[in-house]
Amino acid sequence: MQKQRAYIILILGLVAAAIAILTTIPPQLGLDLRGGAQLTIQVNPTKENPDVKPTANDIEAVQRVLENRINEFGVSETTVQTIGEDKILIQLPGESQPEEAERRLKGTAKLEFKEQRQGTEGEYQAENQVRQSKAIELAILSQGELEPENKEKLAEAKKSLGESNQAIAKLFDSVDLTGTNLTDARPQPDATGNRWEVNINFDNEGGRKFAELTKNLAGTGRSIGIFLDNELLSAPVVGPEFADTGIAGGRAVITGNFDLESAKDLAIQIKGGSLPFPVSIVENRTVGATLGQDSIRRSIIAASVGLFLVLIFMVVYYRLPGMIADVALIVYALLTLACYALVGVTLTLPGIAGFILSIGMAVDANVLIFERTREEIRAGKTLYRSVESGFFRAFSSILDSNVTTAIACVALLWLGSGLVKGFAVTLLIGVVVSMFTAVTCSRTLMLLVVLSNAKVRQKPELFCPNLDSVKS
Repeated sequence: MQKQRAYIILILGLVAAAIAILTTIPPQLGLDLRGGAQLTIQVNPTKENPDVKPTANDIEAVQRVLENRINEFGVSETTVQTIGEDKILIQLPGESQPEEAERRLKGTAKLEFKEQRQGTEGEYQAENQVRQSKAIELAILSQGELEPENKEKLAEAKKSLGESNQAIAKLFDSVDLTGTNLTDARPQPDATGNRWEVNINFDNEGGRKFAELTKNLAGTGRSIGIFLDNELLSAPVVGPEFADTGIAGGRAVITGNFDLESAKDLAIQIKGGSLPFPVSIVENRTVGATLGQDSIRRSIIAASVGLFLVLIFMVVYYRLPGMIADVALIVYALLTLACYALVGVTLTLPGIAGFILSIGMAVDANVLIFERTREEIRAGKTLYRSVESGFFRAFSSILDSNVTTAIACVALLWLGSGLVKGFAVTLLIGVVVSMFTAVTCSRTLMLLVVLSNAKVRQKPELFCPNLDSVKS
């Protein structure tokens, strides 16, 4: 009895957490329900070969990079498709700031780690002071009124800052360590908690190169130049304690004057990869919901009626266990929606229908358990022993079916991309939550009802209709 009460506390805690998550993080609706932004991107030739047009394979490479930037887990229901010979159409559900999306998509995000040349320490200090003063001047001018006089000053400040960046870049040598050697990039708060930085992880080759780079610079006073699109982000100095082995482990931190949004943008661009060809936005517009309100209302009514019929069937056919299964299904729905909110799943109308269908499929485990329980009751066992045996005998079947489905989900996550990967994520969430609610929630509630209520133990017909007699 004490064990069942502990499980009840756990279940109630999870339900409370799920409700808190759903009230804090509103569900993300798809383009068909909410509308969003639509961008048309032109893929341009490179500066080195302006007369050579990108091929179909080049367009596909750009498309993959854009997909990685805007949809890491494949669950946001974005649409990225080619149109014509050199254009890509991107639809972003619920995007309220298309200008931010445009800036994030256009960035080339070419990250490089460079070694400062010997004897350039003084020159670097002078150039860096000039660069910082120009950056401050540019920030001040950008906040002012864009009158003709200010526009000229702004253009001059941008030009001066670009020249300063070029002068600093000449003080560093390439060591062939770039963003292609990264496996992960995530924003995190710095030690002070006031600024943000980007934590990066290298692959094996990148970790070896980074260790060699830091070994060469350790204790020399020269800096590691971290450049994004040939613009200096940070220039940390390596301490003498790393002179023997360098900084091993394949991890590093990019520091700078980042806030959360800029750190997140940089991490997304770095992780998504650099664009192999320059792109330009030829159209950026906001689109409305593709479905009318009447279609949405009818679909929601149909889904609700289907769910209601499933709940009614469980009560009519399985009596008291059916009512318990309905409670477990409600818990399943809350936990699954909370997981969707945490992962960032975008709900389209087909997605909502699929979620309702998954609730019906989640009944399967309860059906197996209840049928096993009925068999045990008919065999003459006590109600408590029948419930215990029913769960025990049905568990292997439930485990086998869920494990095989989970294996398929892992395979899709590993080999799939885009919407296929998103389907695998949502299906895996449903499998895990369904098994938890069936085995833990349903079992706990049934045992609690049997153990805490003597009248229930005297009425086995509540579990197995048309039963003449049974041991109590």
